[in-house]
Amino acid sequence: MARGKHQSPPKCTEKQQHPTKSSTSSNHPPKNREQQQQQQQQQQHQQQNISKLLAASQQKRPSITSPGDQDSPNSKRRKLDKFGTDEAASPLPKMASVENMYDFGSPRKNGLDGTNGTIDLTNSPSPRARRVSNVGYMNGSTAQAGPKKLVVKNLRMTKSDPSKFIEQTKSHLNAALDAIFRNQRPAVSNEELYRGVENMCKLGKAEDVNTMLRTACATHVSAELERPLQEAVDAKAVDMLRAVVAAWRRWMKQVMTIRSIFLFLDRSYLLQNSKRSIYDMAVSLFRSHIFEEKKSSSGHNPNKSALRSKIIDGAYELLQAERTDQALDSTLFKESVDMLHDLGVYTTDLEPLIFAASQRYIVSWSETEIEARSLSEYVDASTHLIDSEMERCKNFNLDKTTKMELLTLLEHHLIERREQDLISEKAVGELLDDNSTDDLKHLYSLLQRRRLGLQLRLPFAAWIDRVGTGIVFDEKDQDQMVRKLLELKQKLDHTWRYAFHKDDKIAATLRESFEAFINKSKKTEATWNTDNSKPGEMIAKYVDQLLRAGAKAIPVNLTTSVTKSSSAAVGLGKPEAVTPAPIATVTPKEEDDEDEGLDEDTEVNNQLDQVLDLFRFVHGKAVFEAFYKKDLARRLLMGRSASNDAERSMLARLKTECGSGFTQNLEQMFKDQELAREEMSSYKTRMEQQERKLDVDINVNILSASAWPTYPDIPCMIPAEIKRAIDHFEQHYYSKHTGRKLAWKHALAHCQMKAAFPKGNKELVVSSFQAMVMLLFNGIGPDEHVTYERIKAESGLTDVEAKRTLQSLACAKLRPLTKHPRGRDINDTDTFTLNTSFTHPKYRVKINAIQLKETAAENKETHERVAADRQYETQAAIVRIMKSQKVIGHQALIAETITATKSRGVLQPGEIKRQIDRLIDKEYMEREEGNKYSYLA
Repeated sequence: MARGKHQSPPKCTEKQQHPTKSSTSSNHPPKNREQQQQQQQQQQHQQQNISKLLAASQQKRPSITSPGDQDSPNSKRRKLDKFGTDEAASPLPKMASVENMYDFGSPRKNGLDGTNGTIDLTNSPSPRARRVSNVGYMNGSTAQAGPKKLVVKNLRMTKSDPSKFIEQTKSHLNAALDAIFRNQRPAVSNEELYRGVENMCKLGKAEDVNTMLRTACATHVSAELERPLQEAVDAKAVDMLRAVVAAWRRWMKQVMTIRSIFLFLDRSYLLQNSKRSIYDMAVSLFRSHIFEEKKSSSGHNPNKSALRSKIIDGAYELLQAERTDQALDSTLFKESVDMLHDLGVYTTDLEPLIFAASQRYIVSWSETEIEARSLSEYVDASTHLIDSEMERCKNFNLDKTTKMELLTLLEHHLIERREQDLISEKAVGELLDDNSTDDLKHLYSLLQRRRLGLQLRLPFAAWIDRVGTGIVFDEKDQDQMVRKLLELKQKLDHTWRYAFHKDDKIAATLRESFEAFINKSKKTEATWNTDNSKPGEMIAKYVDQLLRAGAKAIPVNLTTSVTKSSSAAVGLGKPEAVTPAPIATVTPKEEDDEDEGLDEDTEVNNQLDQVLDLFRFVHGKAVFEAFYKKDLARRLLMGRSASNDAERSMLARLKTECGSGFTQNLEQMFKDQELAREEMSSYKTRMEQQERKLDVDINVNILSASAWPTYPDIPCMIPAEIKRAIDHFEQHYYSKHTGRKLAWKHALAHCQMKAAFPKGNKELVVSSFQAMVMLLFNGIGPDEHVTYERIKAESGLTDVEAKRTLQSLACAKLRPLTKHPRGRDINDTDTFTLNTSFTHPKYRVKINAIQLKETAAENKETHERVAADRQYETQAAIVRIMKSQKVIGHQALIAETITATKSRGVLQPGEIKRQIDRLIDKEYMEREEGNKYSYLA
């Protein structure tokens, strides 16, 4: 083998073992010839396959050869394969015998030195010699007997000069960098370039490679990137920004290719020696040539370069275009932000500009919108602006610090600086008037961004006080007071739950405001110039209506089904409002199965619970107690309660709320009813035992004077039949009870009487006074007139009661009598006849509704009695305080007296002072120096 050339490792040629017989003869039968031909074809096919495999393996193995390597093992193998293929195509020679199969010829001919039997593989025979040897082998040459020793000598390589390799590698790297900068593919593969960098670093030339790379990159950035941009500095800001982004994008692509080639340098040298990486170097070069301020020979230039200003201004113009709904190249803006982040100039250059521009824009926007829009529109627009700015920060990958600072800026100028406009009593009141629950929710959510949601308590409380006071002191519509208060309470509860997210402090404000206006009192004609609480009276009358009429008395918009629908009716728009209190009127939907199953008792109980919520706010419970007791007495005496269970349920609620002392007399009234029924049962049993039949079926209610309301004695002329029945019952009662006295209250009595009218007989349910008047028309002809004076004289009624009774018989909806002349008022000159045209679809007709109505005199008497009782309660409270304190100041005494009497009603300081003066006159206490009082034992 020639010195300095590559030598392939020795290969052994695979031989085919032939059959035992080494030759063929024409004397063989035909059958043996065919077998031999098939075997020869198989041998040729196998030899061809082996030759192809060896040729393919030689082609895949890389080698560096020179033109003179024609005698290399590879070339010989190719020639042998070719030769073998050609030889296989010719008829096979005569086969050698097994004994001569491994005959290698003479030692000289086969490369043996002939002395020690060693084969020298370093001297490869020529291809021709091998072909001759193979031919001889195939012709049956005899192999030399005995084992042979193979010796493989080491390959001798020539020493190369490293300087040439270094220069050649640098040349290749420079050429590759130039090609990359021209956006072309390097002539040498990246793998060979990477190996070259690796070998240079291993030879200790890493710093030289680093210097060469930095110099080439700096030259390229300065000449190919900075210069074209500087020449186009007069272009528009957005166009300049687009060009810079394109240059940055191209430069980053080039850097990625460069880094893949110099990756070994980056990891093994730069990072190990704490030097700037290739990527950092590329970013630094771009930043220093494009963004950093220019330096002149005279020193540092205070103004930023025009190129830098153009880039930042372009990004700002894109941001402003987005805010003003103009066409925006969103991709360019996002790439610009990413580029500024990578270059590290986002925080120093773009972010301050964004903040300054955003502040000017937000201030101008808020000043314009707060003047041009209503409160609800401004809230919606502000919320939309904040959301859009935050979405923009997310979409364009702005820094988190930018997002937080921008959010703070938005909330400061849109919320904190506009706080007084947002919580304006007038503006918030308009939302509450319109029942704009959604707008209130948005307002509260906007204020809560800066923890200012509780500032709505003041306008909310002011609106509640204004609307509630208007309801309480509306003398023209006093009968609807409780209904309006319930609707107002229902609306406020819904607003608190939905709009204010059940804020506890706002709930406390709601309760305090409701309690404040509902306990306001002033001397008006409705309270007969007393300080009594009108809401307490009206709540008692509303409960009376519920317990008399049941579910029929409940307003439609206060029923359970409508209440649930209104609670769920969110976002249905602004419902109509009822003046003066805005009340939500929601169209009821189909009731659920549960609502359909609600009976009247459940509806009444739910309504009583709502009324009890109002009752809790009332301080003047003495007024409620007086009127509730009076109405309860009427219901019990006249049997007009719709449900005894509802009566007991209400009594249990009052006992739980106010204590057993409050309901003691009310419970006694129910006990008296039970005792009265037992007494009448005993009386009727005694009459049956005596076999006495009464002319009139009488039923007497015996009441305890201390538990029941006081009623005036009204004189009247009782019919003889009634008088006899009363006297007989008195005899029975006095015979059982000694020391008791019965006081008959005929004004509370009612009776059933049969009447014959021309159009049919009826059974009339009338009061005792009505019955007295109707009996006067017995035996009177249809056309015969009875004067007012005669009726008054024969009934024995007072002028007021006579006119009131006749008005209920001749001027009401049901008129068994006819008044002449017609009119609503009863005069002394009027006459009355029997109404011959009276008819009614029912046989039994109730005409005694007059007994259930309270007269003005009764109302006045109740208010005056409550006011008088409060005076005595106030004096008793003052005496108790003086007895415990002995000496006390004036202001302290006033405060403790108000606290002590709060449960019975709110007292004014002037009223307390008048009671103090009366106690001083009665010598319970006296004045001392220093505006103090002392107790006199």
